[in-house]
Amino acid sequence: MTRSHASARPAARKSSAFQVAVVGGGIVGKSCALLLAQQGMDVALIAPRPARAAAAAGPDDWDSRIYAFSASSQALLERMRVWEALDPARIQPVRDMRVFGDVSAAETSPSFDGDLHFSAYAAAVPQLAWIIESRLVERALDQALGFQHQVTWHDGTAGVCERDPDGITLTLDNGSKVRTALAIGADGARSWLRQQCHIGVSTRKYRQLGVVANFACERPHHETAWQWFLGAPEKLMADEEPANGEVLAMLPLPDNHVSMVWSADEAHARELLALSPEALAATVMQGASGAVGARFGALRCVTPAQGFPLVLQRADQFVQPHVALVGDAAHVVHPLAGQGMNLGLRDVAELGRVMADKEPFRSEGDLRLLRRYERARATDLLSLTAATDGLHRLFSLPGSVARVVRNTGMRAVGGQSLLKRLLIGRALG
Repeated sequence: MTRSHASARPAARKSSAFQVAVVGGGIVGKSCALLLAQQGMDVALIAPRPARAAAAAGPDDWDSRIYAFSASSQALLERMRVWEALDPARIQPVRDMRVFGDVSAAETSPSFDGDLHFSAYAAAVPQLAWIIESRLVERALDQALGFQHQVTWHDGTAGVCERDPDGITLTLDNGSKVRTALAIGADGARSWLRQQCHIGVSTRKYRQLGVVANFACERPHHETAWQWFLGAPEKLMADEEPANGEVLAMLPLPDNHVSMVWSADEAHARELLALSPEALAATVMQGASGAVGARFGALRCVTPAQGFPLVLQRADQFVQPHVALVGDAAHVVHPLAGQGMNLGLRDVAELGRVMADKEPFRSEGDLRLLRRYERARATDLLSLTAATDGLHRLFSLPGSVARVVRNTGMRAVGGQSLLKRLLIGRALG
């Protein structure tokens, strides 16, 4: 079955055949559709179309959802010619990162240099990461997809998935059908496609919410990302169930703004979300025993606070015949390392590489082919999951002995320049 190639327009026919169908329209899903189309594949993107693009963001018009893009993610966006479409005035490079353990208030004073200091200069790289608002990247991807003749954008959601030995037929909510050799699930942690394929997940709930908000700050952030391991709130320490250690991160944004990510116990997070913008700013300034206010001065909240549940999740399989999972549909990690989006984009890059190297006699949905992708992603995911979950568990251990051990260990890492360069290289992707 053939179709006319239109620049990411809604399909006019009731039934269409594609090499690949991407289910999900976030950054990972759109990137996947765009990359595979640029490699010459016939792609269906199944996701609601965004509302008409708004005017350019003003000085106080910020998106609460921000991501730290690693070098590998930047390289992928540049390869797809998306990076050059981003407004450079809204891209914030991170030159330094300082990480503090749950040390005493005296040690978090402005004169304390920090337990761990990661420097782009010391690592001989231009920057450690770039901080960018989600909507800016999505808008650039939408524009790129609009000029891509190999993509047909189906405006809607899939409701029925029928599989057979030769491929998959997806029935959309408007009644149209999409026939594909490979369906890619990029539809988030609660992936519909994953559920339709009866792929189980292993999940650990952290009993925390990630509370995010952006602030204008009185003092310059010096292109530095700050992170404090706070330990568990004292009022939770007496609970029968062990309390989780909280993490507070302040990430630099352009024009002397910062983005807060506070991984907080659910009860504490709900208290933060209930605060007025002024009260939230005052509370954040007192965070880490007042270290936040000491670093940034007065804060002014410029976006409403939002919260999202924190979980560790991994699909039991990343692939099945004619099915592959990418991004949060495949894995979700704790945000303390800021690597969730980068993991998803590395999924996209690897799947693109596997498809580019595909033998001519293989179908895009060939399980042998798809297992190359699954095997290639296993080590990266395992190492990052172990690091983020391990750190979270370590800083949730109660007692003064555990506190001394973990903070001594952080200082030991801080004194090893070679080890720090290796960690930076791993974070760059």
